[in-house]
Amino acid sequence: MRSISKIAVALSCLALLALPGCSVQYGFSGTTINYDIVQTFSSENFYNDSGGGPANMEQRFTEALKEFYQRNTRLELVQNNGDLQFAGAITRYSLTPQSAVSSGNPDLPDRAGQMRLTIAVEVDYINTSNEEENLTRTFSFFQDYDPRSVTLLDVENQLVEEIFENILQDIFTATVANW
Repeated sequence: MRSISKIAVALSCLALLALPGCSVQYGFSGTTINYDIVQTFSSENFYNDSGGGPANMEQRFTEALKEFYQRNTRLELVQNNGDLQFAGAITRYSLTPQSAVSSGNPDLPDRAGQMRLTIAVEVDYINTSNEEENLTRTFSFFQDYDPRSVTLLDVENQLVEEIFENILQDIFTATVANW
């Protein structure tokens, strides 16, 4: 008898989820997009104003942003004048030592034991249906690597991809998740 009541509860929960509710849509991605009003998004090409990084970094970021929103929302990507609009620049690409390792020789300087790659992206976000949600904000993230075992060239693409993924999640949260 208990298994029948568990099945009934589960079916009731599924039925409630299937009912149409208010116009704000909550999905597994955590968005609060009103798809009755907001149906499209556009992104200008981000540019690299950092003075560093791989030659195609700005293109990689722009494409990653577009793919992220297409993957995590039902919004249609349009070339210009989307309901949600993104623009901006990569403003920082920096390498900084995080810890020193003794060379073991008093005549030689200590070396970096960990290096940190930091990338910052300034984003201009416009929500044409709700100007109160517009924002201009810098998002940044970093990844560390061990220069004693690999060079930056060995890990740069992977680090940039990981950093972009974290920055994109933060942008998504700030723009359409409204947490």
